[in-house]
Amino acid sequence: MKINQIIRERRKALSLTQEQIAGALGVSTPAVNKWEKGSTYPDITLLPALARLLKTDLNTLLSFHDDLTDIEIENFVDEIDKTVQEQGYNAAFQKAIHKIQEYPTCEKLIYSVILYLEGALTLYNVSAAEQYQELYEPFYKRLAASEIPEIRDTATSMLISYARNRGDFSAAEEQIHSLPFSTIDKEEQLAILYQRQERYQEAEKIWEHRVLKGVTEIQIALSNMLEIALQEKRENDANFFADVYETVTRQFCFPEWMCYNARLLLALAKKDKRESLSILQKMLPAMKKEWNPQDCQLYRNADGSGSTWLSSRLATAMTDELTNNEEYAFLRDGREEEEQLAQ
Repeated sequence: MKINQIIRERRKALSLTQEQIAGALGVSTPAVNKWEKGSTYPDITLLPALARLLKTDLNTLLSFHDDLTDIEIENFVDEIDKTVQEQGYNAAFQKAIHKIQEYPTCEKLIYSVILYLEGALTLYNVSAAEQYQELYEPFYKRLAASEIPEIRDTATSMLISYARNRGDFSAAEEQIHSLPFSTIDKEEQLAILYQRQERYQEAEKIWEHRVLKGVTEIQIALSNMLEIALQEKRENDANFFADVYETVTRQFCFPEWMCYNARLLLALAKKDKRESLSILQKMLPAMKKEWNPQDCQLYRNADGSGSTWLSSRLATAMTDELTNNEEYAFLRDGREEEEQLAQ
């Protein structure tokens, strides 16, 4: 974060106006306005007084700690993941918060670390997840004001999810309306431009990404349509949506285990023990199989590194959930079923 962003953010956090800042420092209001726009900078003699006024220190004001590179951030996230595996989630959480305190103005660090910790809650089946999420929400609120579109939009999406999950629907709707809207699809325009320039591999890589993203969106839509059909007791529709989900997933060369997702959701909702266990016997081993998207002509330029490790971790988390959650106790009703589930 640059000095102009820090001045603006701290001033707003303290509910101060530009006029108040100007009056306290003996400068004009337009001068403060230019500082915040980044067109000019405060005189060096004003910096100590400005830092005190904004209740911060000179290191933060001048971004002396805001110098982590992308590779340093990536390496730190890898270090956090290793800590989760070796010492547990809370140890990784404490290490991450300490790092953020060391670099409090580095938005990319905060963004990468908090998003990783959020995902790890599910990936490692962490207990008391809600307590951690309460601590993450203030970070997302801060990041939602970022000038970096990716960070701002992702943080806003997380705030929408948080509000929706706790039943605060008015706040969720307000956040949704705050999302920026553009009729220009930058990714599509780039792909067309690359084709015209005969940069075919770069263009194809973008179109491959669009296919992956599009199929994922279809899967999400079908899963939600299936859930609605189940809630409204429209069994024929639910079966139809599950069939389409499986067909799309197979047709577009997604990992084998994903093909079973909709059918498992359907069987669990019906509390169909035999069908659920039958699906799990095929699905869980498939989650540990290696998947190379490059093997399919649709994704020759894709990077599938880490996908097998991720699905394997998800298999472990799913097994823990099915064997410990009371909602799925019907799967363990009987010695034969317990042995089958254990296998």
